[in-house]
Amino acid sequence: MTSCSANTKSGAVSSIAHDIHSYANPEFVRVRHLNLDLKVIFEQQTIQGTAILTIEQSGRHAKQLVLDSRALQIDETEVSPDGMKYREARFSIGKSDKILGAPLRIDIAPDTRFVRIRYSTDPTATALQWLHPEQTAGKQRPFLYTQSQAIHARSWIPLQDSPGIRVTYEAVVHVPPGMKAVMGAAQDSSSRDRSEYRFVMDQPIPSYLIALAVGDLAFQSTGPRTGVWAEPSIVQKAGAEFSDMEKMLEAAEKLYGPYRWTRYDVLVLPPSFPFGGMENPRLTFATPTIIAGDKSLVSVVAHEMAHSWSGNLVTNATWSDFWLNEGYTVYIERRILEELYGPRRAEMEAALGYQDLQEELKSHPPADQILHVSLVGRDPDEGATQIPYEKGALFLRQIETAFGRERFDTWLKAYFDHFAFQSITTAQSLAYLRTHLLAGDSQTLPHVDAGKIDVNEWVYQPGLPATAPVPVSEAFQSVDLKLADWLRGKKIDTTEWSTQEWLHFLRGMPEKPGVTRMRRLDSSWRLTESPNDEILDQWLLMAIRNGYEPAYPRLEEFLVTVGRRKYVKPLYDALDRNRAAAIYEKARPMYHPITQATLDALMAAKK
Repeated sequence: MTSCSANTKSGAVSSIAHDIHSYANPEFVRVRHLNLDLKVIFEQQTIQGTAILTIEQSGRHAKQLVLDSRALQIDETEVSPDGMKYREARFSIGKSDKILGAPLRIDIAPDTRFVRIRYSTDPTATALQWLHPEQTAGKQRPFLYTQSQAIHARSWIPLQDSPGIRVTYEAVVHVPPGMKAVMGAAQDSSSRDRSEYRFVMDQPIPSYLIALAVGDLAFQSTGPRTGVWAEPSIVQKAGAEFSDMEKMLEAAEKLYGPYRWTRYDVLVLPPSFPFGGMENPRLTFATPTIIAGDKSLVSVVAHEMAHSWSGNLVTNATWSDFWLNEGYTVYIERRILEELYGPRRAEMEAALGYQDLQEELKSHPPADQILHVSLVGRDPDEGATQIPYEKGALFLRQIETAFGRERFDTWLKAYFDHFAFQSITTAQSLAYLRTHLLAGDSQTLPHVDAGKIDVNEWVYQPGLPATAPVPVSEAFQSVDLKLADWLRGKKIDTTEWSTQEWLHFLRGMPEKPGVTRMRRLDSSWRLTESPNDEILDQWLLMAIRNGYEPAYPRLEEFLVTVGRRKYVKPLYDALDRNRAAAIYEKARPMYHPITQATLDALMAAKK
């Protein structure tokens, strides 16, 4: 399989990897540019849109353009050879699949270069969350945001929804008075109409990175190229928390070459956002749960920023190649953290990640422990476990250890340059690794035994190789000593502990410390009242497992106000069926459709 070229000049459609999660026919017709005109209607919870797709045909006289769609109302399709004169074109919508949605087939002619589609979204669109004013921080205006990864873009735009197909786009977004629209693109500020916003993304990106949010938003700068968008009541707090973003960007550029997306801003969303962050180019979407007041959870920002190289610049061609996005990004995230906050912080993060990986490996069958995972017949969201993140990062860490940082950094920088603005497969990535690094001259690298790096075992076999590196944190070794003292009834000093040390301390407790010890923990450090969501989540999980009833009111409050899937899924999973069902009935309306789908399946399994 060859790479998905970012070249937008005229010519033959380049070959791309087959994507089992898309109906599209890019081997015959390829969408190169997307022009959107969108009207956001909160009362009906719908977007009325017109999409003009600039297409490129392979020369094999395709009779149809096949697009991905999910619950879209298609009103009209038209085609044009020049973008000026359009004629009506026949279209059909195929049978809908519960995972893939339905194919939208539009008749085209050999000279067709533009396809115009008038459509509207369904209130149940899986990419869209419509929030009532009371679900926002300001409680005055409603809010809308999108989450297109993995294959949810098709629920709000008819397009070729595959990470292997990259497009440039421009958009006009019409919003109610008093609302502001932002997108993961450059904003054209020339328009004076405050209910109309214009955007341009002139670098080719995959469909899952197209992002839109509309709400009552304010901006605070954190540097020449960085800043924070958020609701007015929290924008200053968010700006202070993320004040190191410009330094992060400089650190990343120092390691891996120039930042190619002009600006790096963060949009802090309402707490229903299902993920820690989403790496939309130029505008990362982030959960407010990472605002801890002490910058201890900004690793999420470092992670999403790292995606500007691994994921956004060089993208997985299919969702089975997801580890190429996330494994590389976790590795880079920790290098950025080390540059800014020192090796002690980076090693704590790596050690916690290793703990997460060990738990994840226990809970998944061997077939899902593979980096290049099979997703045949499955929703690609199922592949978003910690395995592609942490196992992928450990693989790169082993290579770094073998070749040395300087050599590995040089290779990684060249890798990003070589595949810039392309979508690649695991096979392509490994071929480049073998050719340009692992096959190094043994005379110039006498200390390297590349044979010890079993690439196939890492990528295509379950579990971890016996030679896998194990991150060791000296800070955690000190925590372990204090934990032992505490378990013996001694008092310990925790006044200088970071979030990471607290997490290691709590995770190090016996699986069933018992109610007496739980009460002692809570009375000593008021964990049930912790304002740090990462610590609180770990504590609430312990409370469920130990039947610590004093924490249950806080647990319910947390579950009905926070929709981050990383937190809520394990908590519901640990709860007994009746209590889980009672809380979920109250909480479900505030969760994003992606979180709802995950929890609906979990609750069904509990019956």
